[in-house]
Amino acid sequence: MSKKILIGGIAIIAFASLFFFLKSETVPPEILEVSQIDSVQVEAPIPTLLYGFPIDSFDIVAEKVKRNQNISEILLSYNISMGLIDEIAKKSKKVFDVRKFKANQPYTIICEKDSLKTARQFIYESSQLEYVVYDLVDSISIHKYEKEIRLQERVVTGVIKSSLYETLEDTGFGAILTNSLADVFAWQVDFFRINKGDLFKVIFEEQVVDDEVVGIEKITGAYFEHYGKPYYAVYFNQGEGADYFDEDGNSLRKAFLKTPLNFTRISSRYSGRRFHPVLKTYRPHLGTDYVAALGTPIRSVGEGVITEATYKSNNGNYVKIRHNSTYSTQYLHMSKIASGIRPGVTVKQGQTIGFVGKTGLATGPHLCFRFWKNGRQVDAMKVELPPSEPIRDEYAAAYGQHSTIMINKLDNINIQKPTETVIASIGGK
Repeated sequence: MSKKILIGGIAIIAFASLFFFLKSETVPPEILEVSQIDSVQVEAPIPTLLYGFPIDSFDIVAEKVKRNQNISEILLSYNISMGLIDEIAKKSKKVFDVRKFKANQPYTIICEKDSLKTARQFIYESSQLEYVVYDLVDSISIHKYEKEIRLQERVVTGVIKSSLYETLEDTGFGAILTNSLADVFAWQVDFFRINKGDLFKVIFEEQVVDDEVVGIEKITGAYFEHYGKPYYAVYFNQGEGADYFDEDGNSLRKAFLKTPLNFTRISSRYSGRRFHPVLKTYRPHLGTDYVAALGTPIRSVGEGVITEATYKSNNGNYVKIRHNSTYSTQYLHMSKIASGIRPGVTVKQGQTIGFVGKTGLATGPHLCFRFWKNGRQVDAMKVELPPSEPIRDEYAAAYGQHSTIMINKLDNINIQKPTETVIASIGGK
């Protein structure tokens, strides 16, 4: 064997030994340097959402509708063609009529960050509680949403100076709370003869949207002291709609009869625009017409005081009754007014006050029945009048526990403290 072959064999053996050594042993740093890289989990950033849309990569425009401004004028400024706007308007009809855009209502546009500022989404707030979303990306989609309403419990107290309205006006709640409180105690307190020095405490739930108070949900408890006599009202639902009850479980409300006479049919309902059979023109009809035989007795739907009993050219013989500070009713076209029915006389529920006729503007015998609530004519067929029955036996224990808590809460409110205090946040709806 030659020397060259021997040296080559030794070299091959040495190289193979080094290879197996590297495979089986830890590699010394001077032979092989290895960089170790740690594995790190990186969480994706949480996107900023507006009306449910991510907006981090887009521009936001928040404005209010100007006087006489419409959706076309707004969207044309954000690179939306008239053809597409026409398609939006047609598709929107079933969700929201774009012709009902109102001045000063807020709107928001989410648009591209480029020179054209192309609108991606258009959001119009149709009221404090609702908004309409026009998603213009890819295909047009239109949806109406309700904002989340948070309920907040609040207490207001006051001492009457001249009227309930003026007293509550000082607290900033005005007509809404005035009408609500007057409705609760309508049968106990004559708010037309309210006494200076009368006092009240009211616990109610107010509706809060976007940290702004937008309305009153309901009064949950109230106390009214009228000429030194105390009245309590506790809101409670005994399975068939809520009502207000006193400390003994009696309803604060008195019932109305459903109709002022036994009738055969309704010939005309309450309407903002009805063709008048005598005048031959369209005009509002703010009453309900009951067809009945000439001379059919007409009865008062509730206890009250006669305020008018006379004849007028359009009404014919008619009677008007004030039942309390909230409700009044009127009965028109009588053939004659019943004996003894005159202003100032108190009538009972169901008492005959007149007889069906066709006096005034009438083509045949019928009764036009009109209904007022808080000084405004309303549809008698749609007035929501809670039940007037007392707490039933099966709810007596539950009401007793609930009313005790509410009355104690009212009793512990100091009338001398500030008139307005937030006492609890009670969640949303």
